[in-house]
Amino acid sequence: MQSKPLVLTILDVVSVIVLGIATYLALVFAPTEAVMGQVQRVFYFHIGTAWVGLMGFVVAAVSGVAYLVTKNTKWDRFEVAAVEVSTVFFLITIVLGSIWARPAWNTWWTWDPRLTTAAVTELIYIAYFMLRQGIENPELRARIAAVYTLLGGVSAPITFMVIRLFRTIHPVIIGNQSAAAQGGFDMTSNMKVAFFFGLFAFTVIFIDLLWHRIRLGSLQEKVESLKMKVAM
Repeated sequence: MQSKPLVLTILDVVSVIVLGIATYLALVFAPTEAVMGQVQRVFYFHIGTAWVGLMGFVVAAVSGVAYLVTKNTKWDRFEVAAVEVSTVFFLITIVLGSIWARPAWNTWWTWDPRLTTAAVTELIYIAYFMLRQGIENPELRARIAAVYTLLGGVSAPITFMVIRLFRTIHPVIIGNQSAAAQGGFDMTSNMKVAFFFGLFAFTVIFIDLLWHRIRLGSLQEKVESLKMKVAM
């Protein structure tokens, strides 16, 4: 088994530290929003997890293209890792959004354009793992999965842009508000510090988890290769 790189160990420690700082900034440092109150604080994590979730889906699509071009299995490992980590983060995003929606909209869920596209995106990538489990041949599995992530990756920019293109009750935190947006707010300087540090913190955590998952994928490939040799 490969020893753990020193840089990865350092990144583990940094990830814990920045998560702690982000939590302090969100729950203590940032002022309470005048209209939404304490529940607004979930936005600092809600947007941070959404950012790395959607970013990871785009990274997976790029990795899929790289695999189709090079046929190098390292890109398949990268793709799987990006999808797996991003799917978890995006699920957290949806859960945190529902926690905010209950007091803000008086419902845990509504089929708003942003929420609908987010749910569809999450289901697309859950289906990705079902697809991979159904194909035994490693090369065929990697090829089909790469095409799938390339097509599925379209859902990420759609989910991001939908509240800027259509009337929606989902607030736009950065950029122009939708005419029908509800719950939007102007951030104070302290709120901006908490907001942008949250984006930075979750980016660091995403890279850390991605690296760990890639290393795990390498070990899984070795185990699968040994099983095939034994079966021959």
